[in-house]
Amino acid sequence: MKLLVLGGTLFLSRAIAEEGVRRGHDVVCAARGTSGKVPEGATLVKIDREAPNGLDALAGQKFDAVVDVAAMSYPWVRDALAAVGAEAGHWTFVSSINVYADAVSVGQNEDAQLHRPAQSGADQEVRIEHPDLYGSIKVASENAVREEMGDRAFIVRSGLIVGPGDRSDRFGYWVARISKGGRVVVPDSLEQPTQYVDVRDMAAWIVDAGERRIGGIYNGVGRTRPLGEVLADIVEAVGPPGTELVPVPEDQLEQAGVQVWRGDKSLPLWVPPVDYGFMAHDHSRSAAAGFRHRPFAEIVAGVLAYERELGPDRERKAGLTPAEEAELLDLVKGGES
Repeated sequence: MKLLVLGGTLFLSRAIAEEGVRRGHDVVCAARGTSGKVPEGATLVKIDREAPNGLDALAGQKFDAVVDVAAMSYPWVRDALAAVGAEAGHWTFVSSINVYADAVSVGQNEDAQLHRPAQSGADQEVRIEHPDLYGSIKVASENAVREEMGDRAFIVRSGLIVGPGDRSDRFGYWVARISKGGRVVVPDSLEQPTQYVDVRDMAAWIVDAGERRIGGIYNGVGRTRPLGEVLADIVEAVGPPGTELVPVPEDQLEQAGVQVWRGDKSLPLWVPPVDYGFMAHDHSRSAAAGFRHRPFAEIVAGVLAYERELGPDRERKAGLTPAEEAELLDLVKGGES
């Protein structure tokens, strides 16, 4: 089939393009071409989604399947639909589980209440009206895709995506840190839910959907697991002998200025109870639609290989520095004396 990937140079969109090429499809990547190269075997068509008439290079082309991973721009989605939607046989839009209004309740399926749609985040009035702007823009984008494409629309509400190409450090931090061994600071809320998918599995499912013309709305997530189990399995996969997970009470972490989820001095995957729903959505519908997940050890191996390619001692977007971790370990040791 002729597959158009809007993007194709970074993380998920690149993985989708790679999967399409691997299967022998005619893959066109539409991008500015400034963030990286498209996979070997794919064709780059230069566009600029911010510019007036920036999609003109796609005019008149017909595609069997289109994949759009636009993150936070309703106009990007609207304009892409106007440019090539009418002649597309199938349309995948990668949305987000941030569309759900309730971030607390676990086990929500695709019928749960959504945020109100927002078509723009440019002005302050809209930002005030929609504090959950990212999710609201995704809702508006989903609506546009469904209205234009009908049963040819495949909406994937993704959660945490990990694996080769992920530069967020939200999962890679743990694999890289645990691979070094020693005493590893972890939050003591080890029963909290955790949910993730490998980028290669997500890409394979999306290409499957284009081939099989799967339509509908799906939570693009895997099964929910306790954080402690996930971290222990990373230790089993890559931790040197003697690696020890050291749970630190949440109040001590907060007093030390450690952040949840991401950012400087943070512990990735750690979320407060008010966000447990974010890490625990129902995945039964996507499983029934053929979303398959590789063994956890393979996920960790792929992450570690990419971490070593990037350099595990680089400055990170999430996690603790060795000095910050050492201070926390001293606090724990002092509390035990």
